[in-house]
This record gives sequence, structure tokens and C-alpha cells, in this order.
Amino acid sequence: MPLTENPRPVRKVFTTRAGGVSAAPYASFNLGLHVGDDSQSVRANRRRLARVVGVPAERFVWMEQLHTNTVTVVSEPAAEPVAATDALVTTTPNLVLAVLVADCVPVLLSDATAGVVATVHAGRLGARNGILARTVEAMRRCGAAPGNIHALLGPAASGDSYEVPEEMARDVDSRLPGSYARTQAGTPGLDLRAGLERQLREAGVRAVDVDPRDTIADGNFFSHRREGVTGRQAGLVWLSPEGER
Repeated sequence: MPLTENPRPVRKVFTTRAGGVSAAPYASFNLGLHVGDDSQSVRANRRRLARVVGVPAERFVWMEQLHTNTVTVVSEPAAEPVAATDALVTTTPNLVLAVLVADCVPVLLSDATAGVVATVHAGRLGARNGILARTVEAMRRCGAAPGNIHALLGPAASGDSYEVPEEMARDVDSRLPGSYARTQAGTPGLDLRAGLERQLREAGVRAVDVDPRDTIADGNFFSHRREGVTGRQAGLVWLSPEGER
């Protein structure tokens, strides 16, 4: 049953690696065209995703994610990924904003009252350099109010597993306070979701939900850290058409 048959003003979806047609090492629901997988398999997976969520594939907007802190406001579908951006914002109903990840944090944001949604690719560099705060500000310029924004942080590398050098962990924490962590092995690590949640609350976003699943430890997800060559899962957010709210 398409998700749109149950009316809601905003839809948020995270995928796993299950349910697609890609072969190993991209098995099976790889949605990334940039990772070396057969493009026909990826496009078949994307069509399947569109059918499941009940929105035409032509209404999806993808990004050329480069770990920047660039935010782009979009108002219509794009035939190609939006160049060199790591966050998308829209006020256009039934336009699906997509983010691809395999350990980075996918963040889905919405102000249902103002009719503004956003998706964010928050990897180590982007998170450190303010991609999420810049996205909240872009949403505000489109009419959103931080106090009305709901944020959903998806499956990602957790502090238990995401080991980095001490200097790197300290550097990221200096720009994204709360992100410094110790792994299960007792080594320096990063918990980007913890830092991002703190940043959101300091920006006035009160409604924050965090999916605790660890992509490095959980084989239901693609993980670049665990596998090296692998696929990408997606986070999706969109405003329902006016008649379905």
C-alpha cells in the first residue's frame, strides 16, 4: 500500500539495504549511482522505492554530495543530482528530497505549519562545518520557525563504533560540541548524532527524534567503514499534496 493513502502533512522515510536487485557488494537495495554498481540495477531500485512511497520517480531530487556545508533551495524536480550540495530545502508539495548515506547522518527536517521541509547529508566534515545549522537557517528564510521544526536523525555510525584519531575527534568536537565519544574499545571516537542533536536544540528546535541504529554494527545497513566498497541507503522527506493533508 502506498504511504500516501494515510494522510499526513509530511512524510519521512529511511531505507535499509534489503529488498532490491543489486548484486554483491551492493546487495541489494542500493540507491547510489556513484558507487560502482550497475546503473540499471540502481535505477530499478529507485523505481521500486518510488512505487512503495507512492510518488513518481520523476518527483525525486537527489544531490551530488561532496561533504560541503552548501544548502540549496529547490522548487521543482531535477533530471540530474543537484550539483555540489549537501542539503536541500523546499516548500513544494510532493517533491521528494533524498539523501544518500552509508555511515554519515541523514537528517530529515520539517515545519508542517509553514510547509517547509529539508534533507541533510551530515558527514564528519559537513557536520563540523555547520551544514545542519545552515539548513535550519535556510528553512527559516523560507518561512519556518525553529520552534515548529521536527528533526529526525537516521541510522548512522555511532560513537560506540566510529573510531577516529584523538586530534580529529577533538577538532570536530570544537566545532560540533557534544560529538566527542569513546568507542566500545575505549579509543577516541565521534558521535555525530549527539553533537547534531545538541546543535538543533541550541538553535531552538525542540522536537528532535534520533534513530539509534549503528550502521557500522548493523548488517541491515550499508556501511562504508565496515565494507569499503558498498551501496547507499536513503533518507526521504516530502510535503504531501494539499488534498492529502
